[in-house]
Amino acid sequence: MAHKEDHRSHRTGWLRAAVLGANDGIVSTASLIIGVAAAHIGREDILLAGIAGLVAGAMSMAAGEYVSVSSQADTENADIALEQRHLKEDLDFEFEELAEIYIKRGIQPELAKQVAKQLMTHDALGAHLRDELGIYERISAKPIQAAFTSAAMFTVGAAMPLIATFAAPTAQIIPIVASFSLFSLAILGALAAYLGGANILKGTIRITFWGTLAMGLTAAVGRLFGIVV
Repeated sequence: MAHKEDHRSHRTGWLRAAVLGANDGIVSTASLIIGVAAAHIGREDILLAGIAGLVAGAMSMAAGEYVSVSSQADTENADIALEQRHLKEDLDFEFEELAEIYIKRGIQPELAKQVAKQLMTHDALGAHLRDELGIYERISAKPIQAAFTSAAMFTVGAAMPLIATFAAPTAQIIPIVASFSLFSLAILGALAAYLGGANILKGTIRITFWGTLAMGLTAAVGRLFGIVV
C-alpha cells in the first residue's frame, strides 16, 4: 500500500484569512450587539447597529487583508527581482552560496555542490527562492484571495449573532446572542484546528476565551455608560 502524506501547509494562506474573518465577524458583531443591548436600546436600533457593523467590518477586513498581504507580496517580489539580478551578475557566487546552504544542513561538500549544480541547471531562481529565501509558490502571498476570503467569512461570522438577535425575545437578547456566538466560536475553533492539523480542544478553548472576554468587556461598557458603544 502506497504511503500517503497529508500535509497542510498549503492551506495557511486562505485558512488564516478565513479563521480571522469569521472570528472577527462573530466577536465584533456579537460584542457590538451586546454592548448596545446592555445600554437598553430597542431591538430595531440593535439590529441596525449589528448590520452596520457587518458591512463596515467586512469592508475593513477586505481592505486590511489586501493591504497587509500586498505588502508581503511586494517584499517577496522585491526579493525575487534582487535574486534574478544576482544570478545574472554573479552566477558562480550564487552557486557557492547555494552549496554552502546545503553543507550547513548536513550534506557532504562534494555532494552539496553536485546538488546545487543540478538544481541550478534545472531552475536556478526557484532553487534560491526556496532554499535561500524560503519563498514557496504554494504559500506565497495572494492579496485578492486573502481579501475575498476574509470579507466573506466575516460576513458569515457576523450573521450568527445577527440571526440570534432577530430570533431572541428583546429581554433575552444578551444571553442568547452571547450563548449562540460562543457556540459558533467553539465550532469555528474546532474546525480551524482540524483543518490545520492542530489540537482541537486547545483551538476551541483559545478562541472562545477571547470571545468571552471581548463580549464581557463590551457589555460592561454598555451598562456602565448607558450609551451605544
